[in-house]
Amino acid sequence: MFDSLRYRWNTLTQGQKIFIGVLGALVVMGLLTSLGSGGRLTNPAWLLAAAGIILLALPVHEFAHAFVAVQLGDPTPRYQGRYTLNPLRHIDPVGAVLIALVGFGWAKPVQWNPRNVTIEPRLASILVSVAGPLSNLLLAFLSLLIWQLLGGGGDMLATFLTIFATINVLLFVFNLLPIPPLDGSHVLFALLPGDTRRLQFYLMQYGMLIVFAIVFIAPGLIRGPASLIMSLLINMVGG
Repeated sequence: MFDSLRYRWNTLTQGQKIFIGVLGALVVMGLLTSLGSGGRLTNPAWLLAAAGIILLALPVHEFAHAFVAVQLGDPTPRYQGRYTLNPLRHIDPVGAVLIALVGFGWAKPVQWNPRNVTIEPRLASILVSVAGPLSNLLLAFLSLLIWQLLGGGGDMLATFLTIFATINVLLFVFNLLPIPPLDGSHVLFALLPGDTRRLQFYLMQYGMLIVFAIVFIAPGLIRGPASLIMSLLINMVGG
């Protein structure tokens, strides 16, 4: 077994090895901060919110991508079984674990074929890409609206709704970062003039490492805009 693992490790690129190392460190840090007194994994409201994200928000996010692609004429998401809200068709185990531990993660990306769409492919790419993050923003708004209708109190249900909204807003901002493989990168490439394949290839090699660097070193790039959006949403619902 160890020889097989060593062989597989040696076949990985340097970037893949760094990615696995950073991912492992992120999981360990998440466990250390989540299992202690007052940690996330000991908070019932957090656990309910994380479950809501994994079983509802992430499937809705991916279905939104699939829905827009299908409406634009591409049947690929249907053929691949992604035109559904069934969470089992969308959940990525690693992304789900990270949601529970650190509050951000991912699902399996929906594939679509720009050759099949009935509108200009670059516009289609923008519409398909932004559909997922916008679904997170909508879920955040709806959860805060329910929180307000229930009186905006501080019981466990209210805490669940606010945590659920917060994570959705974080996912909205996170996914719009213009770094592959996040949705924002597809918007960026669609807006850039000319052929962007060389830039895409370069960024795809190091994209996730850049994402993790932001999460570790400059989380304010995500949390700052997310806090502003949360405040705007709370004002919108009258909180």
